[in-house]
Amino acid sequence: MNQNLSILQLVLGASLVVQLVMLLLLIVSVASWAAIFRKLFSLRRVNALNDDFERDFWSGTSLNDLFSAAAQNAKLAGPMERIFASGMREYQKLRERRIGDAATLLDGARRAMRASYQREMDTVETHLSFLASVGSVSPYVGLFGTVWGIMHAFTGLASLQQVTLATVAPGIAEALVATALGLFAAIPAVVAYNRFARDIDRVAIKLETFIEEFSNILQRNLGASSASGH
Repeated sequence: MNQNLSILQLVLGASLVVQLVMLLLLIVSVASWAAIFRKLFSLRRVNALNDDFERDFWSGTSLNDLFSAAAQNAKLAGPMERIFASGMREYQKLRERRIGDAATLLDGARRAMRASYQREMDTVETHLSFLASVGSVSPYVGLFGTVWGIMHAFTGLASLQQVTLATVAPGIAEALVATALGLFAAIPAVVAYNRFARDIDRVAIKLETFIEEFSNILQRNLGASSASGH
């Protein structure tokens, strides 16, 4: 076997369909890695901003001061700060309308925070479905390329009188590169998806816990103000 079976030679020697499959998988792999790094930095930023705000929230700063800072810092705020701002905004609007019922005030603030929470989670989960698709579809795309390549290789062998391993191996090797590329695209996407899904679950739990804690604080404030009113 004098043929050079390097990866480059195998790719160049493959049929047009297999080459197109390889090109598609290479593009998907690059896009997948770009999405992985983007999501990695995005989640780090989200966690850092949430931790900073949580530290400020429990430092004893008044709710009004925190709300003013959140309003000024709206574009650079993290998810937790924006959820807090949504709850405070609704709470203050209802108080401005002279609504004195504590249950109505609390329910309005909670609904505003839940709506904000859903928006924030939608943003945090962007690109996750793309990674899931890459992880599930890429191996099958690679397998399609391999099956097509093997069919093409055996069709070419039909005209030969004597078939040896030396004549079969290059065609099959070319086809198998497509499966290798499919796995190369899929494995990092699956690993990253599982890691990010776990990290996003932690973010979701943290935000839901904050909503409950902030609701309890508002409830205590309303109870204190109604008691002082009496």
